[in-house]
Amino acid sequence: MPPTLGSVIVVDDDDAVRNSLKFALELEGLSVRAYGGGAELLADGDVPEGSCLVVDYNMPTMTGMELVDRLRLRNVSIPAILITGNASDDVRRRAKRAGFLRVLEKPLDDGSLLETIRGALAPA
Repeated sequence: MPPTLGSVIVVDDDDAVRNSLKFALELEGLSVRAYGGGAELLADGDVPEGSCLVVDYNMPTMTGMELVDRLRLRNVSIPAILITGNASDDVRRRAKRAGFLRVLEKPLDDGSLLETIRGALAPA
């Protein structure tokens, strides 16, 4: 098995989006764990340092921003990318204040997600 190029955690309540992101990122050589919501990731409790989080903004029980806030309270400080179907100026401002690397609007089709993930996982 070839070595992976990094570890990504995808959190999105939409099965199709979550599964397609997992598939596409694995094709690029990334190790991917996927969760259907923030509570599922928090219950797992294993968020490896050196990984990158790709999280949907609008999920039913916990938004992507709330999930990142809860992870920060647990002293988890991995880079986070917010994906959303509506990247309004307000969402972008709030995401920046919350420490997200970038906000990307769905559908994700131009390579910007992969580029942002690679940048986040690159050695400092």
